[in-house]
Order: sequence, then structure tokens, then C-alpha cells
Amino acid sequence: MRKWLPLFAACLGTFMLLIDVTIVNVALPDIAADLHTGLSGLQWVVDGYALALAALLLVLGSLADRLGAKRVYLVGLAVFTLASLACGLAESAAVLIAARAVQGIGGAAMFATTLSLLHATYTGRARGVAFGVWGAVSGAAAGVGVVLGGVLTEALSWRWIFLVNLPIALLTIGLTVVVFAPSQRRADRAVDVPGMLAFAIAATALTYGVIRGGEQGWFEGLAVVALILGATSIAAFGWIESRCATPMFPLTLLHNRDFCATLLSAFGQTFAAFASTPLISLWLQQQLDLSPLHAGLALLPMSATAFLVAGIFGRLLDDVGARWTIGVGLAAVGVGTGLLTVVDAGSSWVALIPGLVVIGAGIGVNAPALVSVGMAAVSPQQGGTAAGAVNTARQLGLALGVAVLGTVFRSVAGSEGSMTLSRFADGLDAAFTVAAAVGIALGLIAFTLFHRAPTLRAPEQSEQSAAV
Repeated sequence: MRKWLPLFAACLGTFMLLIDVTIVNVALPDIAADLHTGLSGLQWVVDGYALALAALLLVLGSLADRLGAKRVYLVGLAVFTLASLACGLAESAAVLIAARAVQGIGGAAMFATTLSLLHATYTGRARGVAFGVWGAVSGAAAGVGVVLGGVLTEALSWRWIFLVNLPIALLTIGLTVVVFAPSQRRADRAVDVPGMLAFAIAATALTYGVIRGGEQGWFEGLAVVALILGATSIAAFGWIESRCATPMFPLTLLHNRDFCATLLSAFGQTFAAFASTPLISLWLQQQLDLSPLHAGLALLPMSATAFLVAGIFGRLLDDVGARWTIGVGLAAVGVGTGLLTVVDAGSSWVALIPGLVVIGAGIGVNAPALVSVGMAAVSPQQGGTAAGAVNTARQLGLALGVAVLGTVFRSVAGSEGSMTLSRFADGLDAAFTVAAAVGIALGLIAFTLFHRAPTLRAPEQSEQSAAV
């Protein structure tokens, strides 16, 4: 039994950081009422965490090579624990948003190191079992998150969706100290701090600009400044990476069509499938008067279908070309999101089921192949960077998706004080339409870019497979 304690410690940490992506969704109405914040504040409660994950995954992976994966994992756990406590005790939206961003920093350190720890701990068949269990736990996190969030919010309060992390994190810290051997360190591995800063500023400024522009108008001063800063920072990031000896993201990877298609699909998957979930949660609870638990259960068909499809067909998909698994899978996600546009003022939560099931099926086909195909498209020496880049694209798709879809929703539904059920449903349909268009369009682009069927790596080379 002791043999699997390291796997248990790694899975606990991964489960916590991934569950915190979705657990907050069903608690948003209670957070809004308790902290007196509106839609833009709620967007940042979701986006603060996703942006920190997106901005820091790659650079913290490099830092772990330099300082040791175990040390960085422990620091990440400590930061995540303290930030979770701050989230649970927050008395204002501003404090909660700031604490969520810090929580995301800790989560990024954990996400960047768990697979390295497992790779160093296990060999042979045991390594394959460890990665398989880790992947299953990661895939289950999204579905468990919405239900657990509903249970905790309804039975206790929204604060417990964060406070529940404390005993789990403390147990994980204790196990990690005992069961993992000291990690090897590469003192020669430099950390691309300028690239990290440029990327973080670009992602944050663009997200802020979209949210601010949708709320105050696209020619409002801060919105314009943020969007210009974001565009400038993207250009600066490209310039820095092209001249850095150890770049966070080697731009030469973009010369590979298969890898570009994988990045687009990773971005599109979370944009099309998950970015509208906060809006759906608000509709279920504020407009249909469902409890947080019932709202979480109403969202479960998507995650349950994804889990079943990935489990049943996952092994069969290894022999199918990436354009079919990734490209068509993403297009199916877009079609499923399009089916959600049947929602109108007279709809019940049941209207969501067909669309959520199709989305889940698309994710079940698309998600398992993303990181494996991305890694197969590059040299073995760049596999870790490729896996980190795909996970970064996923989180960036969620962060920008929440901002864009919230802006689209607000432009149709109007101000929150004058919003009727009919206008709320119209705003939802507009957001679903945009998300569907993104999923279908990027799915078709990916299908076109995959000019061959990438050969997946052997299991021992694809240790950095990602979560759904």
C-alpha cells in the first residue's frame, strides 16, 4: 500500500487545483448576494484563478527543473492553502478576486510538478498505472466540482467551497514531505522571467479590456488602454521569446502545423464548452430558482458523458487520426453548445440536457488526445514544454471565454437591474451562439491543419497527459 502513497499525494493536489476551476460556478449567485457584486465581479472570481494558471504553468515548470519538483510542489501547496483560507474569509469581492489569483499561482506550481514527481517515483508498469489513475482523477474533477460546490453551498455556505481545501491540503503537504524523495535539480536551467511577465500582462490586460469594454463601452479610457497594453505585450512576448536562450515558449514550435492545431483546439475546447457555465449557473439559480445543489446536478450530464465516452472509447481513439479526434471532437463541442440556444423564457433546466450531452461526447473524444498529439508533434526533448503549452491554452481559453461571453451576454440582456427572464434567456442564447461559432470554426481549422495523423508516443513518453 505504501507504494501508492506518492500517487495518492499527487492525485489529491491535482484534484484540488482542478476542482477549484468548476466548484465556484454554482456558488456564484450566493457570492454575488453576499459580497454585493455584479456580473463583472463574478467574471473575475472565475478568471482570476484561470489567468494565474495560464500565465504561470510554463514558467513554474522551468522553475521546478531548477529548484526541484518536490520543493516547488510543496510551496505551491502552501500558497494554495493560505489563499483558500483567504478566499473563505473574504469580506469583499476585491479580496476574493485577489485571493483567487494567488490560489491560481499555487495551483500552477502544483499542476506543473505532479507529473514530474510521478515520473521520478514510478517505473515500468507501475508508471503506466500511476499516469492512468492520475488522468482519471483529473477527468473526474470537473464533474465532481459542480456537484460538490452545490452541496457545500446549500448545506453550509459558499465559503466552504474554499475552506474544504484546508484539511485536504494539509494532509497532502504531510504526505508529500514523507513519501517523495528529494527531486533532482538542474542549476543550469534558467527561468524566463521577462517572457512570463509579458505573457501574464498580455493575458490579464486583454481579459480586463474585454470585461471593461463590455461593461463601460469600447471607447472608455481604461478599456482602450488595457486592450492596447494587451496587444503591445503580445508583441513584446514574441520579441522576448525569439531572443531568449531558454524561452518559456520556443516560437519554433509554431512552425509545426499539428502543434498549432492542437493549441487552437485546446483553447477552443474550454472556450466553447466551459466558458458559458457561469452564465448557465446564474440562469438556473437566479431565474429558475433552483438550489445550488440542483444547479450542479443540472450541469452534470456534460461531465458524466465526457467521462463515459473517454473511458469507453479512449483506447480505440489511439488508432484514429488527430483530425478526427481533435478537430471533429471540437466541432462536436461547438454543435452541442449550439443546441443550448433552444433556451427561452419558458424553458426549464431540461432544455440543457441534449446540448450538454453532445458537448460531453465531443470532449470525451477531443480531450484525451490533446496533450498526447501535441507531444507527438514535437521532439521528445520538447515534450514537457508542449504539454505545458496545451494546458496553458486550455486555461487561456477559459479566461478569455468567460470575459467574451459575459460581454456578449450583457450587450443583449442589458443591465442587471432591468434584466427580465426573457432578456436573460436572449443573452444566454447570444453567448451560446458565439461559443458554438468558436468551437465549430476552430474545430474545422484544426481538421484542415492536421495534414497527417500524428503517431502517439509510447506510454512511457507521454507522461504529461492532461486533465479534461
